Amino acid sequence: MCQVDEDYHDGLERAEVPSVSKKCVKCKEASAAVVIRAGDTYCRGCFKEYFIHKFRAMLGKNRIIFPGEKVLLAVSGGSSSSSMLSQVQEGLSQNAHKKLRFLPGIVYIDEGGAVGQSVEERRRTVAELQAVFKATGFPFHMVPLEQVLDLPSSVVVTAPAASEQPASAYKAAVDHFIQSDSSSCSTPQDHEQTSVPEVQESHTQLLQQLVGSAQTLTARQDLLNTLRHHLLVHTARTEGYSKLMLGDNCTRVAVKLLTSISLGRGAQLAQDTGFSDSRYGDIILVRPMRDYSAKEIAYYNHMFRVPSVFIPGGDTKTTDKASIQRLTESFVTKLQADFPSTVSTIYRTSEKLQTACRKSSTADQADRCLLCMCALDTAVENASAFQATLTSEQLSQNKPSGATGTETPRPNPAPVEQESTAPSGQCCSSGGEDCGRAERGGGGCCSSAKDPERTDLKSLLCYSCQLTIKDMSSLERLPQYILSEAQRRQRRSQMREEISEFLLDDGDEGS
Repeated sequence: MCQVDEDYHDGLERAEVPSVSKKCVKCKEASAAVVIRAGDTYCRGCFKEYFIHKFRAMLGKNRIIFPGEKVLLAVSGGSSSSSMLSQVQEGLSQNAHKKLRFLPGIVYIDEGGAVGQSVEERRRTVAELQAVFKATGFPFHMVPLEQVLDLPSSVVVTAPAASEQPASAYKAAVDHFIQSDSSSCSTPQDHEQTSVPEVQESHTQLLQQLVGSAQTLTARQDLLNTLRHHLLVHTARTEGYSKLMLGDNCTRVAVKLLTSISLGRGAQLAQDTGFSDSRYGDIILVRPMRDYSAKEIAYYNHMFRVPSVFIPGGDTKTTDKASIQRLTESFVTKLQADFPSTVSTIYRTSEKLQTACRKSSTADQADRCLLCMCALDTAVENASAFQATLTSEQLSQNKPSGATGTETPRPNPAPVEQESTAPSGQCCSSGGEDCGRAERGGGGCCSSAKDPERTDLKSLLCYSCQLTIKDMSSLERLPQYILSEAQRRQRRSQMREEISEFLLDDGDEGS
């Protein structure tokens, strides 16, 4: 039993703290230069070998990128994406032990107009990044975020994906690549270089109005992330790339997982945090840095002088409670400081999660979210948490009986009145066939005479994107390609309802 005057000091042993004076745990010879985790001390050479092997193992284990494919690297200038660029450059160098076999390109999205940077600040940032990109010898593309306002509607339409190949196809592709002339991957060439085009001041103002229409920082961050992905996918398609590499590291994936759950994106966790994401069909998003912690990347960039450029964002110098994303990041990083296994535990949990919805690559266009392009998670039964949330919201916003004053607005989303951009005599739902549209003022395309179109965006969005749109003061600020696609889907839905009596069900086709 414990005694009042019992002395415990003699029996306690002080825990041994790792230090750089110890030997490397791998080579057992050189002195350790970096401590990654407790007990994991590496010398300079072994740490570099460990870091490079981790990147190659991630790509080799998944076997998504085939030899000779064009891969676009999304580099923001931060430490994680800059380290990813350094690993690709290292893998394609002449002295690489096992060379990478794909053809890389670089894309940078200039978001300075959205966060209020001046023209001089944006030019200075672009000049610094151009110097880094030119040193790699890879083709690069500098794209301002203002171009998202002029994207075609095909960006939010999933393109047909290539048919799945058997496991033996990868080995056959490697053998064929080795036998063929692979000098194109290692020989310097006159690569394409595109600088940031001159951006009109009116476009910058429209972008700022679009971002400013989101009333909370949480909605602005989510909206910016969606627009950035749309522009990245469009650039990859127009430049002929089939894969898009993102620089999300393990710490960022852990923060994104908890943030997505908080924002109601639980059904999309597999796409948002997984190694590969095929929601866009022909363009596959790849996250090869998701095994690296932010600490490992910071050590590697510092020890081996990997250049990076700090670019302030919309949440720079904000408080912890400024947004859900910022609060989650602060929570995870502070918990990681006291419990070093926090990030790895969350990350390992994300690998075991699978969505209950259909895969986005097989979902119909009408069953996809208009913004994030994931499968809709709103088609659920009445006895569900989602329907209970909607019912509670409607009841809380209904005007109580006997109340006076102005009428309480209904919880329905703000509809968007948009004039059709399809030319007269051309079907606005299929894109080419003449459907015998009525004269102007008669009615909608492929349907009987109706009132002017009122597109209900809420029915075309997943639950999380509905919350983002709900925080926007005006939906008319959305880019035209989103509004046009929303109208097209609405017309197709109306046309399907009109001819539903003549359609065969799946079960009738086999009889």
